[in-house]
Amino acid sequence: MKKIRMLALGCALALSIGAAAGCGETAAETPVVTPADVPVVEEPADTLVLPTGTENNITEYDGYSLIWNDEFSGTELDRDKWNPEKRNPGATNQELQEYTASGNNIYVEDGVLVLRALKTERFGKDYYTSGKVNTRSHCDFTYGKVVVSAKVPEGQGLWPAIWMMPTQQNKYGQWPKCGEIDIMEILGHQVDTAHTTIHYGDPHAQQQGTIKLEEGSFADGFHEYCLEWEPGEIRFYVDGNHTITCNDWFTAFEGGEEKPFPAPFDQDFYLQLNLAVGGTWPGNPDETTDFENAKFLIDYVRVYQKPEYDTTNVTRPEKEYREPAEDGNYIINGDFSEAENLSDNAAWSFMLFNGGKAAAEIKDNTLVITTENEGTVDYAVQLVQPELPMIKGKTYRVSFDAASNDTRDLIVCVSAPNNGYARYLQDTKVTITPDWQTFAYEFTMTERDDPAGRLEFNMGLSGSTADVYLRNVRVEQVG
Repeated sequence: MKKIRMLALGCALALSIGAAAGCGETAAETPVVTPADVPVVEEPADTLVLPTGTENNITEYDGYSLIWNDEFSGTELDRDKWNPEKRNPGATNQELQEYTASGNNIYVEDGVLVLRALKTERFGKDYYTSGKVNTRSHCDFTYGKVVVSAKVPEGQGLWPAIWMMPTQQNKYGQWPKCGEIDIMEILGHQVDTAHTTIHYGDPHAQQQGTIKLEEGSFADGFHEYCLEWEPGEIRFYVDGNHTITCNDWFTAFEGGEEKPFPAPFDQDFYLQLNLAVGGTWPGNPDETTDFENAKFLIDYVRVYQKPEYDTTNVTRPEKEYREPAEDGNYIINGDFSEAENLSDNAAWSFMLFNGGKAAAEIKDNTLVITTENEGTVDYAVQLVQPELPMIKGKTYRVSFDAASNDTRDLIVCVSAPNNGYARYLQDTKVTITPDWQTFAYEFTMTERDDPAGRLEFNMGLSGSTADVYLRNVRVEQVG
């Protein structure tokens, strides 16, 4: 049996020193994506290894050894552990900040690392600086457990992140082929919601777990963000609550042969911490953004490893595809005969984002959506059903009955949450009226087989808050 043995001493000194910069730093902009489903997780997953004790206030975990850490107990950033990173505005994701090595943007205070965003003025215009640090050539490792305690800032346009990139840029190719592991991303205008994501492939694909607090926010205090990375499986946790397990990914040049699984997540990665300002995902700051308190605080960063990892015959699990009902419909409760819970992610899920205010209920075999505020994006008011099997080369029909109490538009599509939110059925604008109408659309699946297609009805930013009524929703394979 082949095993890879991980040394618990000198995490990076013998690994990848002097390699090229991480490929994500020269990547094209990360696409804007529709948010993934937002479960509220209450109980830790069984797979999480819980702590057994502490030594010098550092948690120990069964089966793991601590190989690298920083408790930020000194008075300044430890340059033997971290590299301050300099980068000009707009280098990635249309972000506004300049990353500097200034002590105004990166400093240690009261036992925490502070990455601070500052708003200044240059050439008569607003100008932003901020802090970013990484562990490249200080802690590069393959497989392990990463635990970070951090407190995020609140404010429109602020974007704190804890993430990882590969040490060698060219092993599998530039982003996204090289892979990216995002242990935590939080948007400053949605500080009750944390995202954990892996990026990979060509074309770009991703898998994202999202957790939303029932009360309070991640800006209220310190929270613990955890990655467990093993051959063939990556698991994420927030405060011990499981967000997502990823065990099926790929990397290849588009149209080319795939690299052997578990590439690209079988190579050295290093850690990065940063506080971005603006960009394609959070949007830019506005007059409400409080830069006096735009501080990303990190209490500790700890990396653990098991004594060894079995890399023999690492394979993807068999994909599970939903079977249709006897009448060929892949949609569960498409006739709305069951007044199901629309927030439990069991079949239908109703979600709100970006200022959307609305309610949904099932009555008399009809799903009724009443909207108070349409929000600022089309998915601000959203009804979805995930886990729809999409097979390359097959043709599908989406059909439904719809009406409204006034003429208005909605958008229907079949999206790919695990494939960069690509559209299998393109966003299709539908005009509905007080008279019931039947709508039907066909499309042929042209991309890789995907067991996780998602039907979406997007009712935000439509120019109307009129009610929406849906019946008899079907997705069926017709060719």
